[in-house]
Amino acid sequence: MPFYAYTAIDASGRTVRATIEADSEQLVLGKLRDQSMHCTDIREVRGKSKNRALGPKKIKLKALVVFSRQFATMIDAGIPILRCLEILVGQAKDPLFRQVLEQVMIDVKGGLSLNDAMLKHPTVFNKLYVNMIRAAELGGILDQILDRLAGFLEYEAEVRGKIKGAMTYPVLVLIFSQIMLFALFSFVLPKFKDIFTGMDVELPPITAGLFALGDFMAAYWWLIIVGMVGAFFALKVWIKTPQGRYQFDSFKLRVPIAGELSLKMSVARFSRTFGTLISSGVPMMRSLEIVGETLGNVVLAEAIEQTRMSIREGQKLSVPLQESGLFPTMVTCMIDVGEESGRLPEMLVKVAEFYDTEVEATVKGLTSLIEPMLIIFMGVVVGFIAISIMTPIFKLVSSIK
Repeated sequence: MPFYAYTAIDASGRTVRATIEADSEQLVLGKLRDQSMHCTDIREVRGKSKNRALGPKKIKLKALVVFSRQFATMIDAGIPILRCLEILVGQAKDPLFRQVLEQVMIDVKGGLSLNDAMLKHPTVFNKLYVNMIRAAELGGILDQILDRLAGFLEYEAEVRGKIKGAMTYPVLVLIFSQIMLFALFSFVLPKFKDIFTGMDVELPPITAGLFALGDFMAAYWWLIIVGMVGAFFALKVWIKTPQGRYQFDSFKLRVPIAGELSLKMSVARFSRTFGTLISSGVPMMRSLEIVGETLGNVVLAEAIEQTRMSIREGQKLSVPLQESGLFPTMVTCMIDVGEESGRLPEMLVKVAEFYDTEVEATVKGLTSLIEPMLIIFMGVVVGFIAISIMTPIFKLVSSIK
């Protein structure tokens, strides 16, 4: 089915630009007339998918948080959904996000529910967002769910910001140190080699090996860069395969310290997302399906899928999670208590809060560990180079004496 990009003027006199899927141009014009919109320009868009025509692959999380907060406030004030969307479209600063909201507004005007209209834009509104909106529409608590979504997204953004901020300094130090080592081997060591060669000094094996490494880097630096870039893209291609992705995600969970951090982050995300969905009225089986897709780790997602199958056969939620061996005992015990007491959402929130604290402490510990390790590494490398260069100099001085 082709796509048509159009420009139209709505009943309030505002210009609307969007893309719509239809069998023909006449059907698009008829749909616009039904919505009291006057079309000023229309053209068929060839060779583009709907999601690409409507917006970017990813909207900034901050824009979605602001949208949810404002939407919740207006719904709570009794403003109709369509009027809310019109106001939000006018206030959206990101032009691509504004285009997506315009299409959502047009679809709602055409008779679609809000969650069905958002479902057409999975790169902007993920399954968690759409399913919570669906539960909100069914329960008539749209303002509460939007406010809860905004809080959820704000906390996600805060956690990501803390992790990025904590890792920025070690990463910058590592990059700078690698650049300096590359410059040292490529440009400084060859100068010393020329000096020693001109003075006919017999080089110790350690110095000869160091100079050979410097010669290789000076002559084939381009090959090193090509090899690193090639290895990076080969790794990305391998990770995209089902087997490669599973092995890579499994490896991430087994790496010392970093694997523990990855598991804690996944457990916190699982608990918070699962608790938010259940407390919003989304059925447990559907909630588990959504959680598995949002964890970002296929090993954990497979464990969640096995849990869904076990629940379908009549088991409790905590039993298959414990049998998977991936979730800590404290998590499964808290979930078991929540099931027995009928307060599962509250228990999941407590688990999420606990592991959020653990993630923050682990990130700080990892950062404090990386910095001295980098300093020690640089000290060893510089010391090795210094000893390698000073040894023939001492030998030359001794021979002169």
